Amino acid sequence: MIVGQGMLLALTGVVIGLAVAFLGTRVMESLLFGVSTRDLTTFLGIPLVLAAIAFLSIYIPARRAMKVDPMVALRQE
Repeated sequence: MIVGQGMLLALTGVVIGLAVAFLGTRVMESLLFGVSTRDLTTFLGIPLVLAAIAFLSIYIPARRAMKVDPMVALRQE
């Protein structure tokens, strides 16, 4: 559940970022050399890397939290 909610938030950010980047290609066109403004590798590769990093940053703490016994956690509070 935690991983699903976290990935929903991360993927929402990736989609919004892709839309803004795609719209901003007209502005950046004069600054790019040797790369087209709508380079498929960039628009597919970077979001996949960001999604993978987001997944790991959500999954590792969630896995660690699942190992804690709920009664032990409640007693410490």
